[in-house]
Amino acid sequence: MKAIVLGGGVIGVTTAYCLARAGHEVTVIERGATAACETSFANAGLVNPGHCFSWAEPASPVLLMRSLVGAETALKLRFVPDPRMWAWGLRFLGSCPPRRHRVHSLRMLGLAQASRAALDRIAAETGIAFSRRRGGLLYIHREERTLDAAARRFRLLADRGETVEVLGREACIRLEPALAGATAKIAGALYCPRDESGDCRAFTLGLADSCRGLGVEFRHGVSVLALERAGDAVEAVATDDGRVQGDAYVLALGSYSPVVARTAGLRLPVYPVKGYSLTLRVPEAAPDRAGAPAIGGIDEGRRVAFARLGHELRFTSTAEVAGSDTSFRDEDFDAIRRTMRELFPAAAAFAETARWACLRPMTPGGPPILGRTPIRNLYLNTGHGSFGWTMACGSAEAVCDVIDGRPPALDLAGLTLG
Repeated sequence: MKAIVLGGGVIGVTTAYCLARAGHEVTVIERGATAACETSFANAGLVNPGHCFSWAEPASPVLLMRSLVGAETALKLRFVPDPRMWAWGLRFLGSCPPRRHRVHSLRMLGLAQASRAALDRIAAETGIAFSRRRGGLLYIHREERTLDAAARRFRLLADRGETVEVLGREACIRLEPALAGATAKIAGALYCPRDESGDCRAFTLGLADSCRGLGVEFRHGVSVLALERAGDAVEAVATDDGRVQGDAYVLALGSYSPVVARTAGLRLPVYPVKGYSLTLRVPEAAPDRAGAPAIGGIDEGRRVAFARLGHELRFTSTAEVAGSDTSFRDEDFDAIRRTMRELFPAAAAFAETARWACLRPMTPGGPPILGRTPIRNLYLNTGHGSFGWTMACGSAEAVCDVIDGRPPALDLAGLTLG
């Protein structure tokens, strides 16, 4: 079978790898000059099934309302004259009640757990180096009250096999000495020892090389314009470099998947949600724990994630519903810098090397959309939100199973277009 994968981020490249490994002829179409040019370029770096909670939670409506009056919140809403945003937003609000939040979070957890095992397999098969750190992740709280509430919330994941430990302030610092300068700022953390971190871009570029070794063709600098539909099937992909034909087509274009899907008469409940990241260079001469954390995690109160990626330190934050704008100002990173200086004071001396803003493709409830569509030879692998790196390998294996007509090893209930 000739498979055409639309998109060269971590989702598209893992899909291409699984299809090629299964013996298919694969072509990847990507508008960037290399793989991982957009959302996968500078993400948080966390692979965290132990934190797979939907952003559509009971507290989210209040955060959105506060953001409209200028409050500094991690979840933000900006008025944009886009009917798609408001339709998506209403569905997002409808996903926030506790029962729906629980259902969506458990679906995300199941996929993330399957993906962790798939990442282990792919990493072992390929030997890709991507600054992988497997010492667990810390979910830090600044108040005892929120730490206790989070411990109750995390029972949802613990009941499904995730290991979760509650650590006090001193235990946090013993595990991660770089937090010693934040003793007065933190109350403790939840520690998930099976969570990990790694450089998503390095992994994606390395896997693209492995794909080429399996015969995958990458067509870079080529933009997808439309899907040409004939009856109940896609006949070709229209690009700015001509038509491309295959037997099966996988839509893995992230936030741009709905735009392309509409050209074939398919509507996807996926909308871009903007995030920001800041990367610092850790001096090579510095001892491993000289002010820069070895263990990644999240400041839960500020919703700022951090990860050590070799000699770089990555900080990310914010989920801003504001259309498809990827521009940024220096002040957009102020909250990240403030949190960085409070948790890791020595990190303020490290040189900033990159600022980045990207669009995360989010569904209203949180789980991505995988597998079949009403169009016979069109398949979906999109809508992963902020968990694309966490869910990529498992999503790719599941979609490949569906294309090959095998029952997926992963239960896709609630993860298909419906």
